[in-house]
Amino acid sequence: MASCCRFTYRCLRFRGSSSLFKLHNQTILLGRTFSSGDDHDTSEPRIPRRFLKKLEKLNTKETKYEISFSEKRTPNSSHVIHDEKHTPERVAKLVRESVTLTSDTLPEFPSDIKGYHYKKRLQSNKAYRPATDPSLTSIVLFQGQGSQFVGMGKDLLPYPGVKELFDKASTILGYDLLKICLKGPFEELRKTVYCQPAILVTSLAALIKLRELHPEVDDKCVGTAGFSVGELSALVFAEVLTFEDAVELVKVRAEAMQRASEETPSGMMTVFCGHDTKLNFALHAAKEYCRVKLHMPNPVCCIANYLFPECKVVAGNMEALDFLEKNHRDFRIRRLKWLPVSGAFHTSLMDSAKAPFRDKLKQLELKKPCVPVYNNVNASRYKNARNVVDLLPKQMCSPVKWEQTMHVLYSRDQGKAFPKTFEIGPGGQLGVLLNKVNHKAGLHLFRVDV
Repeated sequence: MASCCRFTYRCLRFRGSSSLFKLHNQTILLGRTFSSGDDHDTSEPRIPRRFLKKLEKLNTKETKYEISFSEKRTPNSSHVIHDEKHTPERVAKLVRESVTLTSDTLPEFPSDIKGYHYKKRLQSNKAYRPATDPSLTSIVLFQGQGSQFVGMGKDLLPYPGVKELFDKASTILGYDLLKICLKGPFEELRKTVYCQPAILVTSLAALIKLRELHPEVDDKCVGTAGFSVGELSALVFAEVLTFEDAVELVKVRAEAMQRASEETPSGMMTVFCGHDTKLNFALHAAKEYCRVKLHMPNPVCCIANYLFPECKVVAGNMEALDFLEKNHRDFRIRRLKWLPVSGAFHTSLMDSAKAPFRDKLKQLELKKPCVPVYNNVNASRYKNARNVVDLLPKQMCSPVKWEQTMHVLYSRDQGKAFPKTFEIGPGGQLGVLLNKVNHKAGLHLFRVDV
């Protein structure tokens, strides 16, 4: 089969399967079968003269020859593929050692070669993995905004300390939070200013239930993460924030994001994709429609949440989302679903909410996490309190990388055991997402009903 191959300064074509090496800082793809010299089929692409001269220096004047690399990690394979600094003499020696007259084919990908490891690309390197049986450890996940429902918290009231937790939060917030959670109405509960505190306090009340049912959860926990506002719950669980500080912080966050969402009509919708979906093109088309047809300055329409490979959450101006809803078939988008939120969170439309949130965060006394907390911005662990102050405000106008976080927490070699996962908070969306990203890890999921 013909294969397109590229020099760093020119696009050329020749036949063969690929084997990569460096020559005078020029990336060359060697094929398994080449034509050399003047004896070649005019229907086949020609090899560059510069390359032929290099072959002449190697005394390879055969009309037809084949190239293959050994699968073993030896100088004639790994160095040719990976080494960045080769002199011409070194290249000549390596190619001589690598060229064999054999019909063996190369692995399709470099990662299939035995001994090939790209440690920097392993997502699990970001995770905390203690030297113990993973099945004896646990991970705690906290729900985010959009999972709320009228009646949440009812199943938690029989547990000691839950009613007092809601009363303490109501005193700080200035309204009866438990009443809104139990009786609604839903249109009131879905407002950001009420929804975010409700999610936070209900999740922390569910944590009391979890500790009653599984007292070992604190000692065996090797990681925690929260979706969007759920990250504040995770920071309380990791003792970075106290409960009172977290309620004050979420109050500022919710009010600031509510004001930002009221400045511009905006929303969020879940987008279900297929292998042929042109999502980026759809987002670009929606923005161009708003800019050209509706004369809107700087329209916003972008990915706000990465949920799993076939599903994203898109947020932006309401006009752009309406365009997607009406024309999604043209971009081969399978299905759309509006989210019960009042703004385009995790987009640039929330920029005005960052400043008051950051100012409040700097006033609080933060501690170093006692449990690894994975943030939504880059799916890595918070290193210290200073890292929290830097990244947590950015989360409000950056996409939530939840799918990436799940890979960091659960990716591992075949045959390795998975930890228990506890899903805390209203709704069961995080468990569904975990099953979509890593089904084997999802088999060890336990949900705490609220």
